Amino acid sequence: MIQRIQSIYLLLVALIASVVSTLVPYGFDQDKNELLAKDNLLVLGMFAGSAVLAVVSIFLFKNRQLQFVLGRINILLNFILLGVFVYWSLTLSGETLVSEKGIGMLLPIISIVLLVVANKAIKKDENLVKSVDRLR
Repeated sequence: MIQRIQSIYLLLVALIASVVSTLVPYGFDQDKNELLAKDNLLVLGMFAGSAVLAVVSIFLFKNRQLQFVLGRINILLNFILLGVFVYWSLTLSGETLVSEKGIGMLLPIISIVLLVVANKAIKKDENLVKSVDRLR
């Protein structure tokens, strides 16, 4: 059952959170140096937590309810990460720490969309199993 579509979505979330987040800058400082997730412990920890939750959720295909809950927790974690990025970009003055925003600030949004689609597919599978159980 690992070949289900939600496993692909969760794998994409894990790849975005683990690989892409360390390569793509989330901002630039006043000297035009890239700010990467691997340089900031808070951002790196949140991306790593999201990747771990996605990978664990892939292998919980037999327990769809727990898989659904882990997907929601992962969505919440990505919303918190997005909130951190928004807070940094709005409260800091233009030339103190983050003078330009990077494409890496969009990674939590992409992860949230993929997690919502994965949770929708998990819910669809759960409803299918319930309907088959009613027929027995």
